[in-house]
Amino acid sequence: MTLKVGVIGATGMAGSEITKEAIRRGFEVTAFVRNGEKAKDMFGDQAHLVVKDAFEIQHADIQNLDVVVDAFATHDSTKANQHVDLAARLIEFAKNAEKPRLFFILGAGSLETGNGQRLIDKLEKMPNNESFIEIPRHQFEEYKMLTDATDVNWVAVSPSATFKPGDATEYVLGHNALLTNAEGKSEITAGTMAKVINDEIEHPAHHNERFTAVDK
Repeated sequence: MTLKVGVIGATGMAGSEITKEAIRRGFEVTAFVRNGEKAKDMFGDQAHLVVKDAFEIQHADIQNLDVVVDAFATHDSTKANQHVDLAARLIEFAKNAEKPRLFFILGAGSLETGNGQRLIDKLEKMPNNESFIEIPRHQFEEYKMLTDATDVNWVAVSPSATFKPGDATEYVLGHNALLTNAEGKSEITAGTMAKVINDEIEHPAHHNERFTAVDK
């Protein structure tokens, strides 16, 4: 049976790579986008396009999907709360149902760095962090909200400290601790993240928990 996968924010850095990889694997893909022309240029006729704001998505739009990937992201710190608001909206839609399985991309801030600390603690102490700190703060709130969502079929992944554009490579998985590779770098490309997420969609190994990954 062909998996039906929806991607919210399908034209973004992560979302576009996730969508392309899902198409490549033969999934039936629904791309939720605000810019239909941009999505058409990216995916042609290989994905079903739903052109609407993420906050206009209704239960009927996702109820027949097997998996919904929330790849929504804002770089506007004044709208950082939207990460939490959208997650809460999706959770409400998916309560007490096996499908769709909700797949969230969290920030790295909630990952543990040792001695009872998390990456967010380091970010809070950085000078001149006003321009970005609200986003990891709210993504940490999103993580805490998910850990309390026991009546929903969800999974989440946190990227490494640096999440950047780039092609897929081999990866290493972890659970709640910030990972570094053999070169001491904590980074992952959007291409690798797409591979990680689609591997988990195709072969589920995590249930109602967050995991993380790093470029090998």
